[in-house]
Amino acid sequence: MSASDHLRAQLFIAGQWRDGGAGTVNDLVNPATDEVLGTTPRASIQDLDDAANAADEAFRGWSRTSAVERSAILNKTAALLRERTESIARDLTREQGKPLAEAELEVALSAETFEWFAAEALRSYGRTMPARFSGQRQMVINQPLGPVLALTPWNFPILLPARKIAAALAAGCTVIIKPAEETPSPTVAIAQALHDAGLPAGALNVVLGVPSEISRHLIAAKAIRKISFTGSTTVGRHLAGLAAQYAKPSTMELGGHAPVVIFADADLDKTVAACVAGKTRNAGQVCTSPTRFIVHESIRDEFVVRFGQAMSELKVGEGLDPGVQMGPLANGRRLVAVGELVDDAAAQGAEIVTGGSRIGTTGNFFQPTLIADAPFTARAMNEEPFGPVALVNSFTDVEDALAQAHRLDVGLAGYVFTQSADTAMAMGEELQAGGIGINSFSVSSIEAPFGGLKDSGYGYEGGYEGLDGYQHHKYINHVA
Repeated sequence: MSASDHLRAQLFIAGQWRDGGAGTVNDLVNPATDEVLGTTPRASIQDLDDAANAADEAFRGWSRTSAVERSAILNKTAALLRERTESIARDLTREQGKPLAEAELEVALSAETFEWFAAEALRSYGRTMPARFSGQRQMVINQPLGPVLALTPWNFPILLPARKIAAALAAGCTVIIKPAEETPSPTVAIAQALHDAGLPAGALNVVLGVPSEISRHLIAAKAIRKISFTGSTTVGRHLAGLAAQYAKPSTMELGGHAPVVIFADADLDKTVAACVAGKTRNAGQVCTSPTRFIVHESIRDEFVVRFGQAMSELKVGEGLDPGVQMGPLANGRRLVAVGELVDDAAAQGAEIVTGGSRIGTTGNFFQPTLIADAPFTARAMNEEPFGPVALVNSFTDVEDALAQAHRLDVGLAGYVFTQSADTAMAMGEELQAGGIGINSFSVSSIEAPFGGLKDSGYGYEGGYEGLDGYQHHKYINHVA
């Protein structure tokens, strides 16, 4: 399979594909092979203004399109994504690196996302309240906020755009989306599917280029009425500040450093298997990835041995190769960053149980790595590794476990492994995070809200809350 088979990345503005007007491009590189797959265009300021104008003009019609019509287009888009799964998933793996099976699942979940919000568009109920006085009618109606700027990262390059695009369109908003420059093709595929499904021109626009330039220019654009961002806490704070300057609402789904509290009564066979799969999914490049494993002291040694052995046996390789369980890191920046965190932990006295090094010299492969007894001063204990690095420390009692879990000011996900119903219920209530997994690492489902606390952001995606974030609730008091 050659680079010429790869979907070409272009801007999509006002229903038309175009090359960026900035005159320069970035290489699009396969993180497993270092092969150049193509180029990513750069939008000019004129391109950005054209996208804002297109979204603004399209909003007048799309916001008045019936929920039934909007729903039909989103359902058709879902069907087209399913029909095109093979090509979309292949391009996703070549750009991002994850195993093909993970890419195929991501496309399937993206189609499901469009179907969910297609149905949710039909359930966007307002309400009528009992009138205070005779001859008066009091009601609340839900209306779309307006054109939305959506900014998404490279780790889930079709699912995260799908969450924002589907919810916004279902609410009656129009969208400008900027996907990550490293992984543009899945968003291009969504745009093509929506176009083929009959979405009016300008209701979705795709721009690529210099991230800081795009965000700064479009957040300030008068047409944009809402910002939705998924990414690091540092960037999220900056973008939230920009949005606040213009009093524009925003949804911020930011970083995590998820704790996993493993009690003495946990089923170790099931727990270790789940921990390996959860930690190495997408090579650990997941904002909800389990990272800080806090294990009861009575089972700590056995857990470390079994976890380390299982991590060392994983098959790491190019995502398109059969049987591969973990692909490369998505870019060279992550390779350097993960290596530095591991080296720092070792220098501070932590035990590298398994892994800890780059694999080979081609691609961005890094060994699944288990680190035991890293001190709290180690960088990896304080900075989200965003890679296949697990850190194990022990705890003595529940208070100790909660203190360790809450030591960092993040709260996107938290996990508990126990066979006690009482412990599960108590920890589910006590852990400070947006999503809690009990004997599971699944904390993100389209039918449920997904969002964080503290430095992990605010606002929700998924569930009816995901639609609500793109709507204004207008109160109407009508006196006859």
